[in-house]
Amino acid sequence: MTEHTVTFVGTGEEITVSEKETILSRCIEEGIAQEYSCRVGMCLACSAEIVEGSVTQPAARGLTDRERENYALTCMARPQSDLKLDRGKYPPSIEADVAPEDGDPTPADD
Repeated sequence: MTEHTVTFVGTGEEITVSEKETILSRCIEEGIAQEYSCRVGMCLACSAEIVEGSVTQPAARGLTDRERENYALTCMARPQSDLKLDRGKYPPSIEADVAPEDGDPTPADD
């Protein structure tokens, strides 16, 4: 079983994850506070920007094909190499949905 090192930039946390398990499942086992909600690749709460490395995540339906190149849904993503991830970074498609409008201090829920 091949294992890869996953490093979270900004926190310096590091875990070893096999190609057979998801990054989120290992975070939970190791006590790393990775945000998540649905665990089926749709809510995007567990999103992380891929700074370096690659993952496979065929069931990450919440991401576009282009976004899958740059973002990992840790509940679905399985490492294919050593990785550096920046947690809490969301793809542009949802950043646009939650960004406040000019003068509006809260995100729109509409």
